[in-house]
Amino acid sequence: MNVLVACEFSGIVREAFRKRGHNAWSCDLLLAEDNSPNHWKRDVRDNLIQPGDWDMLIAFPPCTYLAVSGARWFAERQKEQEQAIQFVLWLANRECVQHIAIENPIGVLSTKWRKPDQIIQPWMFGHGETKATCLWLKNLPLLKPTNIVKGRKPRVHYVSPGPDRWKDRSRTYQGIADAMAEQWGSLDN
Repeated sequence: MNVLVACEFSGIVREAFRKRGHNAWSCDLLLAEDNSPNHWKRDVRDNLIQPGDWDMLIAFPPCTYLAVSGARWFAERQKEQEQAIQFVLWLANRECVQHIAIENPIGVLSTKWRKPDQIIQPWMFGHGETKATCLWLKNLPLLKPTNIVKGRKPRVHYVSPGPDRWKDRSRTYQGIADAMAEQWGSLDN
């Protein structure tokens, strides 16, 4: 299966699919943290989604202007928020891709677009932490929990302030990436 992972600099989801034999690529405005040759440093809108190129799109659009954690700034950032919503809609409406997943934390997408199909937590996939994560799905089944664990701490909520805080808070947990690759990677096209 040809899988494009949009807005991913970490390579975690890309590599989960590649380990299972898929032709997976990531694309982000940042370089890949793992220096993978299977990463494009560019805007995903720049001719990367053409008919027939991809069977699946998994997108992690930036949540800066969308997540409820930034609600206190929404009034001053309405233009940026509208642009972020339009980017999400652009990703979600790629008719040339059969399977699409859009990931984002709890935020304005639920009211400005539509309710998510599913809300998952890291503790459902082997990580003893909380971080409610919404999934909007097109032609994909809900993710089934793979390893429910007890310890449930809000680690990402307490990441120390600093220039890389947003990166540390935005990385996909390995257990979630593995579940995506295992469960969605086995779909027939």
